[in-house]
Order: sequence, then C-alpha cells, then structure tokens
Amino acid sequence: FLLLQLFGTIVWILVASTRVPLPLLQGWVMFVAVTAWFLSIVFLSVFLFGYANRIAVNWNQMDFIFHGATFVFYFGAFLLQAATTSLHHFPRKFNATTQERILNGHEYNISIAASV
Repeated sequence: FLLLQLFGTIVWILVASTRVPLPLLQGWVMFVAVTAWFLSIVFLSVFLFGYANRIAVNWNQMDFIFHGATFVFYFGAFLLQAATTSLHHFPRKFNATTQERILNGHEYNISIAASV
C-alpha cells in the first residue's frame, strides 16, 4: 500500500504539473490517481487501526479485488495519458498561423514520466 501511495502521488503531481490540452482524457487520469490514492489510505487505515479484525470480510479476496480494480483503472489511465503524450507533434490550432504545439518539450517529458 505504501508503494501505491508513493506512485499514486507521483502520477498525481506529474499530471497536475502539465498544461491540460485534453481535459477529458487527463481528467480521467487525475480521477483514477486521486481515487486510488484515497482508497488505499482508507484500506491501509483499516489494517493499521485494527478494524480488519472487527469486520467479517474475507480480506484476501478484498485485497485481490481492490488491486485488480486498481490495475484495470490505472491501465486505462495509462492508455489515455499515453494517447495525450502521442499528440505532442500536432499543432494546438490547425488553421492558425503560428504552430504552437499541444505540449512543449518540458511538458512532453513530464507527460512521458506520468505515463510510465
């Protein structure tokens, strides 16, 4: 859970530090990162404060379901973030006289790191 916290926080920071050219795609990435981060804190708190002994649930199954669902959502977020990163070479406005890119070089590197 601590690694999930660490990497979720890193994704959260990296995506939040870029300019958002496609709010729908990167909004989902932020939603997944923040939700997984928050739910892993809740899940970790249940074990740290001893509530796991009081709640009659198969915790092995809950752990498997939680991490399986987190994997599916993070994989989907990875695909969307990678799709946003791949649009680096396209201009922001197709009919403009200046060719401003969707992501500049620094934001492109941050977006690659967030994808990974």
